[in-house]
Amino acid sequence: MSNPLFSWQADAWSQLQALGTRLPHAFLLYGPIGTGKTVFAEHLAQSLLCEQPGADGHACQQCASCGWFSQYSHPDYRRVRPELLDEEEASNDPEAEPVPKSAKSGKPSKEIVINQIRALADFMNISTHRQGRRVIVLYPAEALNVPAANALLKSLEEPNPNTVFILVSNSLDKLLPTILSRCHKFPLGMPAQDQSLQWLQSQGVSDADMWLAQQGGAPLAAFDMAKSELRGELEDFLRQLSKPAADGSLKIADKMQKMDMPVTVAWLQRWLYDLFSYKQSGRIRYYPRYEKELKALAMRADSDELLKVIKNTNERQAISSHPLSAKLFLEDMLLEYSALFE
Repeated sequence: MSNPLFSWQADAWSQLQALGTRLPHAFLLYGPIGTGKTVFAEHLAQSLLCEQPGADGHACQQCASCGWFSQYSHPDYRRVRPELLDEEEASNDPEAEPVPKSAKSGKPSKEIVINQIRALADFMNISTHRQGRRVIVLYPAEALNVPAANALLKSLEEPNPNTVFILVSNSLDKLLPTILSRCHKFPLGMPAQDQSLQWLQSQGVSDADMWLAQQGGAPLAAFDMAKSELRGELEDFLRQLSKPAADGSLKIADKMQKMDMPVTVAWLQRWLYDLFSYKQSGRIRYYPRYEKELKALAMRADSDELLKVIKNTNERQAISSHPLSAKLFLEDMLLEYSALFE
């Protein structure tokens, strides 16, 4: 019986099955981004709805329930996620329905909003189609805005019979403590390096070790980046960081101002981590291909000033989704970095 889980998720699946019939009404699957948590969550949902699950708990992939699930038409299943993720999926499927836009901005929302949570009320208050469970998968949980989180909390506090919530999170510290306390937290950790490399190589990824290092060991993130059109932008950005200068900072800020800002800030965060790590321990984690450049820059940077830039960059990441001016945001960040080496 085939299943869509990745090889590194087998142990976690076995641990989950050990719960037997003592299933909680709400799971919270958490772990690093880029490791397949949503694949795990949706397969768990399908297996909970399957009419003939195997002895190992996996969905049979053959029954009517599995057929409905695979077509996203199961009457007892709902998936809640930001509109933006639905748009990105629809953009890869020419037959998909258009994604409704946010009433305020006219753009797909990056948040899970209260109307999406309220829409679950009718779903949870009617009888299930097969007199079994109803399942709701919600991800990423940290995308819940405050009104939506408070509305969800009411459902978690007073769960409907036979209803299972499966929340997925990349960052527990961004969730309300009250939501954390009402869910059964289940970790999905980073796979071992050899498992990740083996999978990436099986997918035809060249320089798998390089991409895996750049993404902090997350195999799916490494695969996406290796196949992404952003590879050129990343290389341009790293070259600029390796030769810091004010004029170069202004040029790269102008070029990259339309990029997804949290991604760009994350690239700098990893570079700064490598600089500080090398100064402290002689180790480079994310960008070993730039070892020579990082070593030279680490010798030039003052430790206290480097820590200040790291702190400021982390604070910028917290607001990077909504900068008032993307170009000025990038210029300010990169000029501060360049000043480290003057």
